[in-house]
Amino acid sequence: MNTSLFSRLSRIVLFTLAFGASHTALAGKPYQHFVTGDGGNVVLPKPVYPSLVLMGGGPDVDAAFKWMIQKSGGGNFVVIRATGTDAYNPYIYAMGGVRSVETLIIPSRTAASDPFVLERVRNAEAVFIAGGDQSDYMRYWKDTPLDTALQELANRNIPIGGTSAGLAVLGQFIYTGENQSVTSPEALANPYGKNVTLGRDFLTLPTMGRVITDSHLDTRDRIGRLVAFLGRIVQDGWSGTARGLGVDVETALLVENGQAQRVGLGSVYFLQTVGLPQVCAPKTPLTYRNVGVQRLSGSGIFDLNNWAGYGSTTNYAISAVQGVLSSTQPGGSVY
Repeated sequence: MNTSLFSRLSRIVLFTLAFGASHTALAGKPYQHFVTGDGGNVVLPKPVYPSLVLMGGGPDVDAAFKWMIQKSGGGNFVVIRATGTDAYNPYIYAMGGVRSVETLIIPSRTAASDPFVLERVRNAEAVFIAGGDQSDYMRYWKDTPLDTALQELANRNIPIGGTSAGLAVLGQFIYTGENQSVTSPEALANPYGKNVTLGRDFLTLPTMGRVITDSHLDTRDRIGRLVAFLGRIVQDGWSGTARGLGVDVETALLVENGQAQRVGLGSVYFLQTVGLPQVCAPKTPLTYRNVGVQRLSGSGIFDLNNWAGYGSTTNYAISAVQGVLSSTQPGGSVY
């Protein structure tokens, strides 16, 4: 072997040892583990305030991850998912400010109970739940030791974030998506249809009580199904009032101690119910009038504690009447 080739191969081996995936050494385990950087545990001061990143799916928002790193203080940034790859590792690590980025693929309840998985999660300075299928997260993770570990992190003010399916499980109430994904027209036409599957209490996060989230709001026209979800929650007695938080693609809401700012290209929508639906019954189009909406599109602040926006917030009401949406905005736009 010539010296030049040997040198190149040596560099490749060293790079793999330093930055490559550790899953090769863990063959036969119920999970996959990938690490970029130095995965050794560090002990950092507990963050003063809780923080959340609520991302709407689509292209990731760089500013949201940089903010999350800053709030974490550095250390080990852990991404969890049930399927997929370690694509987040080089993306987040390149932003700097972290000791390591790790991805754990956790595709079963066995994996969600594995001591190694629990150790890596508990030692995280930040945790991000990737997109995918929230029904996997509910089926594989809810009421497992992983669920408990995530709640412990939240109780210690460790930054937690999620995008798309990862966002879906961050509210008290959850669209589980365990059957075929439901569209707005389908949910409005029959809020008790087989695809309107709701769950609750995966995590208890500050300011996310009574909240159900939804992502890809603009590109997939999901505000109608969010109204239907809210109708079901109050009709079924899960809460006297319910709140919806919808995020457009390539958009994120950054929340610290209940105070939220928007970053990215789209808007964030904050819905709140007023009383019970007029009609919310199986095989019957929904009628639910005057659901309050606050749309945050600029640089304003939204106070999740009081559910009120300040600056760059547009206020209007949205109604479903016999399954058809309208709003009080000029022209009747629901967005």
